[in-house]
Amino acid sequence: MIRIGVDVGGTFTDVTALDTQTGGFHVVKLPSTGQDQSIAVAEGILAVLDDAGRAPADVSYLGHGTTVATNALLELKGAPTALLVTAGVPDVLEIARQRRPHLYDLFADKPPVLVPRDRTFRVAERLGSAGDVVQELTEAEVDRAVDALEGSAAESVAICFLHSYRDPVHERRLEEALARRRPDLFVSRSSRVAPEFREYERFSTAVINAFIGPVVARYIRRLGERVNAAGLPVGPRVIQSNGGLASTDTVAERPVTTLLSGPSAGVVGACYLAGLAGIDDLITFDMGGTSTDVCLIRGGQPLPANERGLGGYPIRVPSMDVHTIGAGGGSIASVDAAGGLRVGPESAGARPGPAAYGHGGTLPTTTDANVVRGRQNPQSALGGTMPIDLVAAERAVRGVGDGLGTTVLDAARGIGRLANSHMARAVRKVSVEGGEDPREYVLMAYGGAGPLHAAEVAAEVGMTRLLVPPRPGTLCALGLLVSDVRSEFTRSFLRRAEADALPDLNAAIAELVAEGSAWLADEARIAQRHEVTVLADARYPRQNFELRIDLPSSGLDPAALASVVADFHAQHEKAYGFAHPDSPVQLVNLRAVAHGHVGKPELPRLSTGSGRPGTDALLGTREVDFGAEHGALPTPVLDRAGLLCGDVIVGPAVVEQLDSTTLVPPGWSATVDGFGNLLIEVVSQ
Repeated sequence: MIRIGVDVGGTFTDVTALDTQTGGFHVVKLPSTGQDQSIAVAEGILAVLDDAGRAPADVSYLGHGTTVATNALLELKGAPTALLVTAGVPDVLEIARQRRPHLYDLFADKPPVLVPRDRTFRVAERLGSAGDVVQELTEAEVDRAVDALEGSAAESVAICFLHSYRDPVHERRLEEALARRRPDLFVSRSSRVAPEFREYERFSTAVINAFIGPVVARYIRRLGERVNAAGLPVGPRVIQSNGGLASTDTVAERPVTTLLSGPSAGVVGACYLAGLAGIDDLITFDMGGTSTDVCLIRGGQPLPANERGLGGYPIRVPSMDVHTIGAGGGSIASVDAAGGLRVGPESAGARPGPAAYGHGGTLPTTTDANVVRGRQNPQSALGGTMPIDLVAAERAVRGVGDGLGTTVLDAARGIGRLANSHMARAVRKVSVEGGEDPREYVLMAYGGAGPLHAAEVAAEVGMTRLLVPPRPGTLCALGLLVSDVRSEFTRSFLRRAEADALPDLNAAIAELVAEGSAWLADEARIAQRHEVTVLADARYPRQNFELRIDLPSSGLDPAALASVVADFHAQHEKAYGFAHPDSPVQLVNLRAVAHGHVGKPELPRLSTGSGRPGTDALLGTREVDFGAEHGALPTPVLDRAGLLCGDVIVGPAVVEQLDSTTLVPPGWSATVDGFGNLLIEVVSQ
């Protein structure tokens, strides 16, 4: 049987297939089709099946990562959305948190409110902060609210009532009325999408879910039609922001859970491969054509985040703590009015792409700079299937050089240094700013451009070890093959961790565990083992941030509660350098993590070599520029497919393969392990 993972990026769509009978991997990389991502997905599936010599009927699993939701929000191309909100607070989204996006930017613009005033409708109802009914929602008011939507041209509606996280009864009644009278509308109920306190974040998440809902639903429908037309007997499983898979039905209901899913598949794949290599502490470095994503992995687990931002909007959904910047192979370089060099965040995308790709692009990009310096193959890419136009790359970079008053080579070096500086800052963001020393971690480089820049980024932050997976340009697609089924169920608790709270605490835990178990029974049929764990977001009273602590899923007695409180004090001490053991601890949110463990494929191992790459692995030699310190050096170019376990490559060297290029600078060496990973280390300072 065949297992397939398809990851759609801003520039390329990556497809990885694993033949479970032979253990063989098959990889296809093709340009993304921005107008409809499902076109490239279907084409890639058929191409990888043809490469594997298998029929569509042989496919037993299809995992999918998509940026449809992300693009709809960032480009503000969602559906016309209405908002039904508690009377008296229609301006929560407009007022927001009154924070300046950039403290010293005098001309900073707030992101536009996704629901205009003429589609915001007040509903006469009110719950108190304890969930008590202050103003009853009458049937007449329900009918009036539904009638108000007539003529609004809305395709979706968000229901956001005050304190509905305490009791969703009013929101549910309105949702049921809409289902009866307006089944054409996509309905996003805040107490279902983000059942946590903090009204602005909950409202924002629910509105975004409504804004992108119809767009994602249409995409899922098209994708299903193309998958069926291709003859596949299975439907796709979509990866979410927390790295877990979900059915298309779940994603269609809560598409907001996929907004930050793009990087999560790569993090899952990185954790899996690093674990096989015996590495538990790493920083992932995923540099693609449009952006770079970094994430800190400690003890084999990515750090979680309860809230992330995208496009200036807060999103309150469980996700991995991935930091994204607008720096990639397609990042456009320019000279500003003050004569300063800039790289990104604008990208040339898949079309027209870098000038070197020959698709009509004329603006200089990071890729063009790498081609000019000989780091990237100046003749072809993608295993020889895409010709490279060196002259066009030089012409594009010359424009930057003219603006800076320097040569083409110096301009290319400057573009590379500035891009590396941006990415090194991102690495510091997830490590140093969180109290972690990056020198104690391994930098795992993947994405089409990651291995080309990783050594210099690592050197800038003091890291001395890199890990490059066997197929770095398609690791996200591989991550889709090893992802588990996963979801989180949340309830705001807002009680102190004291004995009198135990009955309510245990009852809430039991309800969350039951909800997670029921979801797994329906969603995780492909999983071999089901597990529900319980966590709490805890804090000292009057703090505005929380720490996650583990709770027993079977409930707590006074002794277990005391142990949980002690665990919080210890975590607070470790995270912030102090603790208040005499202070009470408040349990803000309770979380049940439903985890369906999916069987992992057996990865093929390499044969053992002689310790040095054989002559069949040597593709030739070319001049590669290593900056002002080393200049241009004659550098061996190796074929990754010809490397064997135990082979050692002493820099300078370039390792080429279909989906990426790895640079081993002078003073570094690379060793091939049994799974085909490249462990690259500093050998001299």
